[in-house]
Amino acid sequence: MDEIWAVPLPPDVSEPFDVYVNGVLQERGRDFTLEGRELRFTKPIAHEGGLGLLRWASIFLGIAGTYRRHDAVDVVYEVSGRRVVATGLAVIPPGGAGG
Repeated sequence: MDEIWAVPLPPDVSEPFDVYVNGVLQERGRDFTLEGRELRFTKPIAHEGGLGLLRWASIFLGIAGTYRRHDAVDVVYEVSGRRVVATGLAVIPPGGAGG
């Protein structure tokens, strides 16, 4: 079975909506599926959590190698005829809660 990266949708998102990863439009059925209120991706989505003390210290001291890949998942949808963008949605990695 494929590993799944899940992205819960905000409560006010309804179809139709567009999904972007790092600003690139994703195609439903090819790039992701929708199960209930979650977008599901089989391609890895890197989502960096909070920075620990060691990483903060490394950044502060200018030590190289402190940056990691961080993919941004955004959803564009309409609410009351107004276009809304939900940015930087949470990513649940394989084996995480809900994934």
